[in-house]
Amino acid sequence: MSDIKIKMNNISKVFETDELETHALQNINITIKAGDYVSISGPSGCGKSTLLSILGLLDMPSGGEYEIEGVNVTDLSLDQAAEIRNSKIGFIFQSFNLIDELSVFDNVALPLRYKTKVPSDKEIATRVAECLELVGMSHRSSHKPNQLSGGQQQRIAIARALVAKPAILLVDEPTGNLDSKSGDQVMDVLEKLNDNGTTICMVTHDPRYADMAKTQLRLLDGAILTTPRLATA
Repeated sequence: MSDIKIKMNNISKVFETDELETHALQNINITIKAGDYVSISGPSGCGKSTLLSILGLLDMPSGGEYEIEGVNVTDLSLDQAAEIRNSKIGFIFQSFNLIDELSVFDNVALPLRYKTKVPSDKEIATRVAECLELVGMSHRSSHKPNQLSGGQQQRIAIARALVAKPAILLVDEPTGNLDSKSGDQVMDVLEKLNDNGTTICMVTHDPRYADMAKTQLRLLDGAILTTPRLATA
């Protein structure tokens, strides 16, 4: 299998109404390889959210081609997109999106229970334990999300995103609902995951966090401004 996880060629997105045509994305070209850590930043309204929605197969482009691990996903049906999304992509959202009625363990296990072939209870328990250990939250397994701080909830959300061993983590403003200390701790977790081989693509408005990525892309008016900038060691 190629080490290319994500490849976008000339991706565009146009939103049309009866009176207006808005070009949200234009000629987007992105290649993300295994182990990359890419940040996408830019001002409000520049197209970051639209690009992340297309990367995550929550929306489809108006033009261009998009491949995930060599599979063309540009023109999938809703069901096909959902299947690829569930098997290839892990999401981390600004708002955590944890289910308060479920324990931390059951929140993290949820993606495994929705797989086409559901693992055994033993396999689920082992994988959930591994992911909680990766984010330093093993001791909170039986707690409910509302018993945790915001930073702890985001760590649980990261564990949930990892549990199905996705090809890539898509991270949307991971520190947006956190104070600076908790935000720094969450970013440290992401950096360590990447150091251990996890492929990450993150949207952030914070230049300090964008600079933590190995490759930084900046959007303006729906286009990538310059050649990707590599972080210095």
